[in-house]
Amino acid sequence: MNPPDEGPAIPSSTIADNSPVLATVNGTPITESVVALYEQQLHARRPGNPLSQNRRAILEEVINLELARQSGESQGLDKDTKIQLQMDQQRRAVIATAAIQKELDSRPITDEELKKLYEEQAPSGAEYKARHILLKEEDEAKTLIAELDKGADFSELAKQHSTGPSGKNGGELGWFSPKQMVAPFSEAVAGMEKGTYTKEPVKTQFGWHIIILDDSREASPPPFEQLKPQIQTFVQKQRVQDYITRLRQDATIEIKEEQPATAADKPDPADTGSAEDKP
Repeated sequence: MNPPDEGPAIPSSTIADNSPVLATVNGTPITESVVALYEQQLHARRPGNPLSQNRRAILEEVINLELARQSGESQGLDKDTKIQLQMDQQRRAVIATAAIQKELDSRPITDEELKKLYEEQAPSGAEYKARHILLKEEDEAKTLIAELDKGADFSELAKQHSTGPSGKNGGELGWFSPKQMVAPFSEAVAGMEKGTYTKEPVKTQFGWHIIILDDSREASPPPFEQLKPQIQTFVQKQRVQDYITRLRQDATIEIKEEQPATAADKPDPADTGSAEDKP
């Protein structure tokens, strides 16, 4: 979870801020802590922005924001329900992010943990480059194998008949390791010779496959240090997911009404792959 894109913290009588006052705006103090926080947020959102390197310019921007805030309050905008909801949501996001960061800090990720995952997940051994045609019925698969025996083009048959996401690309799966595919698929590929296709359909939980092996090679995994940032991000996301799962298990959650799915919630069939279609 990334921190929300909030604006600068504005001094409040309820905030114990004893840092030096750098400016006042109609009597409201702008402190060193406020400017430092805004500078940090600005750099996080726009690291290449020259403003983030100019402390006086940052102070001037905070002053401008404070003037606009005061103007908005004088117009009663802070009483608007929509504005109040936005402020409440921003507060919720800030506190939630702080809680998640505290959880991550309490369970630091070690190099030993990352190296173990690297050894488990880094590709090693044989890799394969293959195409496949996924079908719902075994008889249909056998019919297409008979067409291949007569010289039909594999990729064209995949485009015309495959029900898998890769069908539109001629069944191309690219390079993959055996553990990336379901067991029956991997076992079939491992027993094939380059340039051959399966003479009998291969059954998995997704249907019936006709597979052609285009190439094979020995995998050369990238060094640990190269993959370390990716593995660390993965572990961090898993930590957050575990934390949220524990919170949900201990919480009483009542969903009053199911909301209809929006267009953004509906998966695109073209982007939804099976386990045998490489992630």
